[in-house]
Amino acid sequence: QVQLVESGGGLVQAGGSLRLSCAASGRTFSTYVMGWFRQAPGKEREFVAAVNRSGGGTYYADSVKGRFTISRDNTKNTVYLQMDSLKPEDTAVYFCASGRSFAGGALPLNYDYWGQGTQVTVSS
Repeated sequence: QVQLVESGGGLVQAGGSLRLSCAASGRTFSTYVMGWFRQAPGKEREFVAAVNRSGGGTYYADSVKGRFTISRDNTKNTVYLQMDSLKPEDTAVYFCASGRSFAGGALPLNYDYWGQGTQVTVSS
């Protein structure tokens, strides 16, 4: 079993930056694909970004491409989401998740374990 704990959320003005972290328990972190999702009030959970097991492969939702960067440090069992040029529409609870397939990385069903989420609020 994997436990995931997100941190780094908060309130920021439009155009600002935040860096989210997700710390994973266990010694098998490097065997998992990692993803970030978000859910705004009244909306479905949506894919944000995914990174493969080595960290050498990434992909993003079109809405965040060029503004967000996902990375991982397998020595620290941690995945990051650097968020720049934030917009009010980025306001949501952000979740990290560990999954099995990089090819299916945008699909919530691909992920077995989820963190509790961290709130990101972007003011205009």
